[in-house]
Formats: sequence, C-alpha cells, structure tokens
Amino acid sequence: MAFRFQAVAAALIAVSLPAQIAAQASAPPPAISLEQRTLLRCAAAFALVAHDQAAGDPGASKWPDLRERGREFFVRASAQLMDEAGLTRAQVAALMEEAARDFRQQDTLERAMPPCLLTLEASGI
Repeated sequence: MAFRFQAVAAALIAVSLPAQIAAQASAPPPAISLEQRTLLRCAAAFALVAHDQAAGDPGASKWPDLRERGREFFVRASAQLMDEAGLTRAQVAALMEEAARDFRQQDTLERAMPPCLLTLEASGI
C-alpha cells in the first residue's frame, strides 16, 4: 500500500476533504474495535507530530523523530484497518481526519502521545 505519509499528514490538517471522501465520511463507517480505534488514533497522532517536526515546530521536538517510524506505523495501521474492518481508503482517510481534528480542537495530542509511543514500541516498528 503506497500512502504518501507527508501528503496524508498535510491532508489531515486541511480544512476540508475532497468530495469523494466527504461523501463516504457522511455514511456511518463500519464498527471498529477498540484496538483498531487505537491504531487509527495513534496513526493520526504520529502524522500530526511528524508534520509538525518536518515544519520545524519547536513543540514537536520533545517527541522522538516520527517521520520514518511514524510513517511506517501509519501505513501498517491503515492497511490493517482496511483488511480487518473492511474500510476503504477514503473511509480510513476520513476517520484519520476526524481523529486529527479532534486532537487539534480538543488539544489532546500531548496527552495521547505517551500511550501511542508505547503502542509504537510494542509494534516492533
């Protein structure tokens, strides 16, 4: 699966979704498990931090460099969500957009990062 991490990370913080993703996002997504929700949220968190790190945001420097490992986690998590939950790429993108928006709007990214970093370590990536 060839997701371009930086492009997806930028899309996660974009204001609007392409029409196709928005249309699929309006339909209720298939139910996903707690483990799958964790993968999704951590992948979105890593994309946001990696984006901020690439942009030189000094607040993002407190986390390990996620531009490589975070990208790999993102790709694997996306593939796993599509395989296990039967989600389309557009549905995964919409769910990631929602998670990223929640992190930014609720200012919860910093609180989510420690358990997500544990998930990253446990993944072996």
